[in-house]
Amino acid sequence: MWQGLLLCGALGAGGYLLAALPGMGAIGLGPLVWALLLGMLTGNLPGAGTRAARARPGLQFATRWLLRGGIVLFGLSLTLQQIAALGPRILLLDALVVGTVMLVGYRVGTRLLGLDRDTALLTCAGSAICGAAAVLATESTIRARPAATAMAVATVVLFGSLAMLGYPALYPLSGLDEGLFGIYIGATVHEVAQVVAAGDAVGPAALDNALIVKLVRVMLLVPFLLIVGRCWRARGEADSPAGRLTIPWFALGFLAMVALNSLAELPPALHRALIVAGQLGMTMAMAALGYETRLARLAELGLRPFLLALGLFGLLSGGGLLTVSALLGS
Repeated sequence: MWQGLLLCGALGAGGYLLAALPGMGAIGLGPLVWALLLGMLTGNLPGAGTRAARARPGLQFATRWLLRGGIVLFGLSLTLQQIAALGPRILLLDALVVGTVMLVGYRVGTRLLGLDRDTALLTCAGSAICGAAAVLATESTIRARPAATAMAVATVVLFGSLAMLGYPALYPLSGLDEGLFGIYIGATVHEVAQVVAAGDAVGPAALDNALIVKLVRVMLLVPFLLIVGRCWRARGEADSPAGRLTIPWFALGFLAMVALNSLAELPPALHRALIVAGQLGMTMAMAALGYETRLARLAELGLRPFLLALGLFGLLSGGGLLTVSALLGS
């Protein structure tokens, strides 16, 4: 056990160090992604298979318990008051975005592109909800292969970074005011960190609205996971761990943390410590997933996941702009 946890801790620390290097903030890659990349690099070195066998109990503990605990603590980033501040149309907007991307993307991925169900679902979840965190939460629900998880995270990084860099340039051409464009950013950009970077580049009003709208999208992770667990069971996987998981406890824990953060005022130091602990748990889990991902298996997936993610990126950026203008524009 301890060998795997030490390995995940070292790789996670490396991810934080890389993310903190001068100039790395402009790239838009956070510690989660760097930990995944370091894990993949280390896990594919000669002799890594032997080390993985000794480390596997700790790796499995990280990808299950540390991951789920991190997702629960992620709920401390959101309050019900933030949701109410922008009104019910924001919830409708986010629900439309998440529902459309999931339904269209899953159908296109499985039927037109011939992707397996796990890869299609993980790619759609990362695009529709909250990037790598949604991929990890979904992976924990359906117990997907590490290669499918790594590929989904890669698409989130690629197209979320394109959105982060491209949206500020789009702002003057969009016809939206700063606050409304911030809503558009929050409703359509993949990662929370990417939303912050894009919103900050546009202006303070855009940043405030973008972050709140994005966190409402994060909130939709809970009903999404409940639906996924039920659907995977209904499709004949009742004998698998994912099939038995109809109510993911960590999703309800996430919701409980949102309620706690809304109704009680934790001491600032404790609040910050819990959020950091959740981030550390998810970073170590990402490192473990990367370590168990073999590049040969990743290559077997080919370009089809990227084609799906590219189509979802177009749907989010183009369709999202039209939806925001129609639903919230004057």
